[in-house]
Amino acid sequence: MFKEIRFLIYVIVIIFFTFFTAKYYFSDTNKKKSFRALNEIDEKIEIYAEKLPILEDDTKNIIEYVEQTNNKKKKKFNFWKLLENNE
Repeated sequence: MFKEIRFLIYVIVIIFFTFFTAKYYFSDTNKKKSFRALNEIDEKIEIYAEKLPILEDDTKNIIEYVEQTNNKKKKKFNFWKLLENNE
């Protein structure tokens, strides 16, 4: 008997919690508060962006291209031959 009452109380508490949470989440006051907060964040970003200094571009002609000559012969690697001769 005590277990059923305790279980019923748990279920009622969970139902009330979800009901009041959903009621607050979908209320007009919460929507207004969240919209105002988003607008304030956007305004702060715009104000901060206006204060940012713009740096000059100093990366012109910074890359130097070097021509590579193929005078050296590439060494051939025989990996599979190493595995076959492992006796």
